[in-house]
Amino acid sequence: MREEIAAALQDATASGDKRRACLFRLVTAAIRDRDAASRMAGKDKVPDSDIACLLQLLADQRERSANDLAEKGRNDEATSERGDAQAIRALLPPALPLTEMVEACKQAVSETGAKGLRDVGRCVSVLKERYNDKVDLVQASGVVRSLLS
Repeated sequence: MREEIAAALQDATASGDKRRACLFRLVTAAIRDRDAASRMAGKDKVPDSDIACLLQLLADQRERSANDLAEKGRNDEATSERGDAQAIRALLPPALPLTEMVEACKQAVSETGAKGLRDVGRCVSVLKERYNDKVDLVQASGVVRSLLS
């Protein structure tokens, strides 16, 4: 994932797209900050799953900012923010298709022996362990709830 981000930064720089280059520099700096914090805690570099969470967080921040700007009538800036969010999301690994996610949820339910809604957390923990960066855990939780109710 780090290589993809570095390649995106290099492409934006080479093409002269200053806004995207700044965006990818910001992403790189955020990852470096997380790596530094991890080293201070005595751990290795941040894993790709944490980078994916960071990218999702940054994209969500851009979306919220775009919504705020649109409410204030600053549509050009809102469009730019949405473009930034889309560029960040393009760095994320592709999500599992819905049918595969449902199958993964069914498998997690059967493996954990879940019987009721109180077991949703255990099933989601299994999904998080296996598919953290490929599954929307909120959506998966809803699927597991529907399977158990």
